Amino acid sequence: MTQRFDCIILGAGMVGLGAALHIQARGRSVAIVDKHTMAGEETSFGNAGLIERSSIFPYMFPREPGALLRYALNASPEAHYHLSALPGLASWLLRYWMNSSPEGALRSAKAALPLIERSLSEHEALMQASGSMGLLTLSGWMKVCRSQKSFDKAIAEAQRLVPYGRAFDVLDGAALKAREPSLKAGLAGAVHLLDPGVVKDPGGLAKAYAALFIQRGGAFLTGDARGLTQEPDGWSVPLMEGRASARDVVVALGPWSDVVYRPLGYDIPMAVKRGYHMHYAPGAGAVLNVPVLDVEGGYVLAPMVRGIRLTTGAEFASRDAPPTPVQLARTEPMARDLFPLGERLDPAPWMGARPCLPDMLPVIGPAPRHKGLWFDFGHQHHGFTLGPVSGRLMADLVTGAEPFTNPAPYAATRF
Repeated sequence: MTQRFDCIILGAGMVGLGAALHIQARGRSVAIVDKHTMAGEETSFGNAGLIERSSIFPYMFPREPGALLRYALNASPEAHYHLSALPGLASWLLRYWMNSSPEGALRSAKAALPLIERSLSEHEALMQASGSMGLLTLSGWMKVCRSQKSFDKAIAEAQRLVPYGRAFDVLDGAALKAREPSLKAGLAGAVHLLDPGVVKDPGGLAKAYAALFIQRGGAFLTGDARGLTQEPDGWSVPLMEGRASARDVVVALGPWSDVVYRPLGYDIPMAVKRGYHMHYAPGAGAVLNVPVLDVEGGYVLAPMVRGIRLTTGAEFASRDAPPTPVQLARTEPMARDLFPLGERLDPAPWMGARPCLPDMLPVIGPAPRHKGLWFDFGHQHHGFTLGPVSGRLMADLVTGAEPFTNPAPYAATRF
């Protein structure tokens, strides 16, 4: 049996949900097809819960000699690599390096700005509709610095946000202690970025959006995107029972998007940055009010429904290689020094993968050589942030409406 829709979304993470809800809102019948039976079970589950409206400048390849040496020696807690993965990553890393020049970084920042600008408002609209506003706190997050050198650098980075209208507070050690009393004493200071929203249950928010999608008549189906087939009148994908078909299909599979675009002949330079998290009980009487980035440690502590979540930096490895939570082992002692953490609450570290293009911009738009095939992936560290606003742009393109911003910077043909 084949179920027929106007559009199929492959992937039930935040990016796929954003596309599904916006296309559905244009009057199209939409199905989400995912390998899981619930939404938000992969990368959209395991992040720090930030709707990052202050991240004007993307995460580019560092160019400071000292940092490069630490990374080369695998001695930095914020980054780790598998030696066995380097041959396959070499070309991508070179392109990442080239795009990370000051000019390249500014070009990517300007291209991402229309999406970043609307990231929070698009989430808030879906939260209102799905009854999930209670998961959002407009508290922002902090860059916490142990040394004066890192504090001065964090202040300089924050000053770059002033022309874009972003708000922040500069806190010396005493002011930081007053705002976050449970953090250790003697820190140099912090920069408190005030514009981002904070979600205390990212996976729960994804499930609330999925419930809204179903409530509005959408179909959430379990299937295998690897079986996507082009038909005379569109596309079809196998389900656990039968198939689903549609004129349009949107590939929103995050780090697994290549299982669809590579067999179709597209050579899009996507790599993954893996990451880990673990939840901890807070120590007796300890409270963390906002997420904090330990600048020297390269990890984030974020208050979540389940406890205090420690999320690590980037691991460069094959997407499907066995977990190696080296960074978690390195950063947990640093985190315990920064904030009184209690026992671990998860049976094992969670691992996810961030899909990244070398210019740190997503691919959003039509597949150049296949009618009715659309791409919406590669949102690097900001898939959770950009899912709904990317979905609005995808809906504009799929339905032939005037795009709210120029989609050219996100085109697959830019590579």
